[in-house]
Amino acid sequence: MSGVGIIALAGIVVKNGILLIEFIEELRGRGYPMREAIIEGGAIRLTPVLLTASAAVLGLVPLALGITVDFVGLFRDLEPHLIVGGPSSVFWNILAWTIIFGLTFSTMLTLIMVPCMYYVNERVRDKWFRKGKTEVVNPNWQNETI
Repeated sequence: MSGVGIIALAGIVVKNGILLIEFIEELRGRGYPMREAIIEGGAIRLTPVLLTASAAVLGLVPLALGITVDFVGLFRDLEPHLIVGGPSSVFWNILAWTIIFGLTFSTMLTLIMVPCMYYVNERVRDKWFRKGKTEVVNPNWQNETI
């Protein structure tokens, strides 16, 4: 189940990285210089990335702890029976802990490493592959609203 958790985790992590890079590219298309676009893009995308990660982590906590709710008893008799450590919890808590810890670690990597690696990548591209081309910067980029 930890392998399934890693595959599920990969989808969330890649989505966050793609959205961050896409937003930085959008800001650069609006005329922001590269460094300012990276800083502004990271600051604006910080809240959605953190909310996505925290919602997934908090949603998986009952599964990781093995808390089971008897929904039949809840709806029929209005008496929910909470069972901690049910028979399937050994099977499912491995998946939940994999996603919880992986998502917590990868969120920090997404917010720190992705902008840094984007900056390094663009600097290398500018130096080696875009010789003679200069970045067109809108002189009024500070006055634009996002």
